[in-house]
Amino acid sequence: MAVLDVQNLTLSFGDGTLFEGVSFDVKEKEKVGLIGVNGAGKTSLFKLITGEYTADSGDCFLSKTARLGYMEQHTCSENKSVYEELISVFSELIETEKELERLSEVLTKGEGNSSENIEKQDALTELFTREGGLTYKSMTRSALLGLGFEESDFNKPTSQLSGGQRSKLILAKLLLSKADFLLLDEPTNHLDIKAVEWLEGFLKDFPGACLIISHDRYFLDKITNKTIEIENKKCRCYNGNYSLFLKKKEAEQKAIEEKYENDMKEIERIEGIIAQQRAWGRERNFKTAESKEKQIERIKKQLVIPDKMVEKIRFDFTPKTVSGEEVLTARDIKKSFDKKVIFENTSFNIMRGERVFLLGDNGCGKTTLLKILMKDYLPDEGYFKFGANVMTGYFDQVQAKLDLNKTAIEEIWTSFPAMTETSVRSALAAFLFKGDDVFKKLSDCSGGERARVALLKLMLGKFNFLLLDEPTNHLDAFSREELEKTLLSYSGTLLIVSHDRYFINKLATRIIELNKDGITEYLGDYDYYTERKALLSAWAEKQSEAKPKKVNEYQLKKERASQLRKAKTRLKKCEEEIEEAENELALIEEKMTSSGYEELLELTSRLDEYTNKRDSLYSEWESLSEFIAQNEE
Repeated sequence: MAVLDVQNLTLSFGDGTLFEGVSFDVKEKEKVGLIGVNGAGKTSLFKLITGEYTADSGDCFLSKTARLGYMEQHTCSENKSVYEELISVFSELIETEKELERLSEVLTKGEGNSSENIEKQDALTELFTREGGLTYKSMTRSALLGLGFEESDFNKPTSQLSGGQRSKLILAKLLLSKADFLLLDEPTNHLDIKAVEWLEGFLKDFPGACLIISHDRYFLDKITNKTIEIENKKCRCYNGNYSLFLKKKEAEQKAIEEKYENDMKEIERIEGIIAQQRAWGRERNFKTAESKEKQIERIKKQLVIPDKMVEKIRFDFTPKTVSGEEVLTARDIKKSFDKKVIFENTSFNIMRGERVFLLGDNGCGKTTLLKILMKDYLPDEGYFKFGANVMTGYFDQVQAKLDLNKTAIEEIWTSFPAMTETSVRSALAAFLFKGDDVFKKLSDCSGGERARVALLKLMLGKFNFLLLDEPTNHLDAFSREELEKTLLSYSGTLLIVSHDRYFINKLATRIIELNKDGITEYLGDYDYYTERKALLSAWAEKQSEAKPKKVNEYQLKKERASQLRKAKTRLKKCEEEIEEAENELALIEEKMTSSGYEELLELTSRLDEYTNKRDSLYSEWESLSEFIAQNEE
């Protein structure tokens, strides 16, 4: 059964049509991703569903039983604490709980009609339990912690919250409301990776339906089972998550383009026949020509013209010069603010051509570390140095170095005065600033437009070492795809701070995780990073299962030494077993070159068995190696 049925919606603003003929439905329990370039009309579609906007034509039908929830219906009062504000979502349960307490007191004192009060108490207890009365306090706490609030924030007045914290609190109110159909517009904004993972877990368990606008492709892949795209004023629906949508759309567009080309060739061929028949000028030739014209009309009626390609940003970060092999060396860097240590003992190297991602919890100092490398901050201790011929470019996530009093063209031209006006305008056009857009003041630009100006300045600098702080913020999914493609072919070196897990997976050759005590390194992408962290955590937990709650330093040192010895012994055994597996695989492969059919089947089975065994051993070897590296003195 559909909770939402959208039929032939058309919406215009002024003379421009935003979209037309949009039709789709959302069924119970479906998690649907709504995607499209910035400005395609996704948020406007939400406003049509909620009734804030009225369509030019078409209708939205909400199920009579659906309880719609969206962020704009929730606000924050100014005179409550964070905890009080969120738990107010359960006001009916709170009132029921108070009434149960009153009835309990009345029954204890023996006041009133006891049989009536007992009956009322039983009914209210059943209602209280059914509606979640036993869990609403723990759900409130879980939502606050999950979305990144600290225990110390619970009693903070909502009037003291930042814009990002306020947005998170409103999101929490929406999630804990009684709505069974959620409209979520960029729900992962302002959330770090841990909070996004909590939200993913919540939505996976959510029993209702969701329609989600998001540029977070990893999030969409995890949550959605249907994708709706608004493109070129039209709407298309695909079963599956974002990655499946990309594959299906590519295949669909390829088929449409091929058929269009074939149909146009056929029309051209028939037109040649018609011209020839008319040139001959006989009656039967005219009849043939008329028949062929009808054939062309039939082809044109069913002709599907491929969508005009969506205009995309054209990135090109080709560096001016090649750097030395060693790009950056950092040793024992420490930074504190107001005597609070942000991080210390931070050491790492970056070599030419690496694509390194700097990860860590919000507030751990990732942006601060980049600013130290750009000499905006001084370290308290330690040092860093760049290698030979390193030219460093920095993308600041808040674009603090843009002059908001300038227009887009002035900002670029001031930074690159040797460029001609034509070349500046061409460069801006490649970043989707067309016509009078180039004279728009940066103070009047959206966050996405400012990000494009900052990225253009970075591109024109031709740097060979890019420090990028959340470069995909404000970019739609399709611009992110273009940025990924460009950075994958970039011949320079990258150090990137990002919460975009899809982006990290596409690009990362190495991940360095920053925490208060320094750096932990992982040689791989985001999936590898999470897998290794889980393995290391499980390994360490297994080794310390029976550890007493309080141990002295001597005992801790002894236990760590014991764990290290066990890990080194097992590492050596792993290496021996890997060598045995490799030798066995070599023998099997040698036998396969001269074996018969039946023997080949048996050898193939053994080959799979030993390949899986070897791969498992390699995985264990990597986990043990990382554990040893992190725990050796």
